[in-house]
Amino acid sequence: MKYLIGIDIGTSGAKCIVVDTNGTVVASVTKGYPLHTPRPGWAEQVPEDWWEAVCAGLRELTAAAGIDAADYIGVGFSGQMHGLVALDERDQVIRPAILWCDQRTQKQCDWLHERVGGVQEMLKYTNNPMLTGYTGGMILWLREEEPANYARMKSFLCPKDYIRFRLTGEKMMDVSDASGTCLFDTRKREWSRELIGIAQLDMGIFPGVVESTAYAGAVSAGAAELTGLPEGLACYAGGGDAVVQAMGSGIVRPGVVGVVIGTSGNVSMSLDRFAENPHGDLEMYCSNEPGMWIAIGGTLAAGGSYRWYRDTLCEALQKQAEDTGASIYALMEEQAEQSVPGSNGVVFTPYLTGERCPYPDGNARGAFYGISLKTTRSDITRSIMEGVTFSLKQLVEVIGSMGRAEKAYASGGGAASGLWRQMQADILDMPVCTMSAASEGGAYGAVLIAGVGAGVWRNLSEAVGVLRMETCTQPVPENQEGYRKSYRLYQMMYPRLKPIYDEGAAEGY
Repeated sequence: MKYLIGIDIGTSGAKCIVVDTNGTVVASVTKGYPLHTPRPGWAEQVPEDWWEAVCAGLRELTAAAGIDAADYIGVGFSGQMHGLVALDERDQVIRPAILWCDQRTQKQCDWLHERVGGVQEMLKYTNNPMLTGYTGGMILWLREEEPANYARMKSFLCPKDYIRFRLTGEKMMDVSDASGTCLFDTRKREWSRELIGIAQLDMGIFPGVVESTAYAGAVSAGAAELTGLPEGLACYAGGGDAVVQAMGSGIVRPGVVGVVIGTSGNVSMSLDRFAENPHGDLEMYCSNEPGMWIAIGGTLAAGGSYRWYRDTLCEALQKQAEDTGASIYALMEEQAEQSVPGSNGVVFTPYLTGERCPYPDGNARGAFYGISLKTTRSDITRSIMEGVTFSLKQLVEVIGSMGRAEKAYASGGGAASGLWRQMQADILDMPVCTMSAASEGGAYGAVLIAGVGAGVWRNLSEAVGVLRMETCTQPVPENQEGYRKSYRLYQMMYPRLKPIYDEGAAEGY
């Protein structure tokens, strides 16, 4: 038996897993690190924190797995998309990484849209509009707001590429993460030199781009000493987490949507052809499979909203969990089940860090509607889960323009909740299935990528054959009327609150 390692650089932690070539997870370790918000709307992390977490996680992982070094055949990578890791001439990190959920770059995004002649013209270059949270806007912001740091920047990488660089000494980016910079021609699968010229950026800072399953260097002697990995172990490029996680849950061909509730949330559909993004409301990326693309609709604070609620308003449940050893999320789910579909009229919009699709608006903020003297904590807890699921339903409706889906594959932390799976089935009105290893997220998809690179499988379509369906939740008709009422209200909230969001942003909120 041979073994593969997957590394996923998430927003809350780094996950490292070992999987055998039958697809069985042998060991899994996650190490957390902090998220910094130095100003409202900003989100940053220190890349050295990622590296330390990966080193510690890999040491623990390899010790726990107890596998002979010669039996490891490859490492694959996944990571939070869009983040800007700026490097100087000595490849040292210049400043904290700016993350995907950061909203500081609206001015720069607007500037570039104006320079190319509007959003519709922008789509001709990249098939995506420049959104806050995309790497391209971050580079423009750095040039304008921190010119000394910009002058020092000789190259940049995305988060998972930085970790692979630390392991191998090789700097490169894969096509899926490059797609998320919005400076990449997704049709031709190469940097858009014309757009980069219009943006007045130096082509020299841009890394080489390869397909996700391409060989991307070997573990160096220094990295082997720090991580416990064998020196010379082959590393493969990997991909951005939204794309990798979709593939790792089985989304490699049209007809099925992937639904992810992680810190962020997304709905994805695999495409076997390049497709235009006529309204610019989807994110259109190169897939991890050569010759494939993927359409993604993203919402920025899915599980992040639930975690915010846990940390901010669930102090009593936190104490109960500590006293009893129970899972805080299990207690929250029990509480939510005491309410009813529709949360007795309480509706929550999960725009805690702005929103991306169908409302690309960094000014949007979370809101509750319908709280009254009869409202219980159970109603509020359930409304958080419902609001996140309503945002996913909007994404399913938008992505439906790319092709009809008959079922959904759920992954991410939300897929572990039976209540949330049932809620998704009822609200999306389709079966919601989970596949084996869905809880491992992007790290498992990274393993499949490494396996294709190492020759275990011919392609990713063959690789996902190791997945097994573990649950399939059907819609319950009697639940759906309450959700339909709340969803109608949910759809009304953003358009009516938009003027308030803009006024609040003008006041610095």
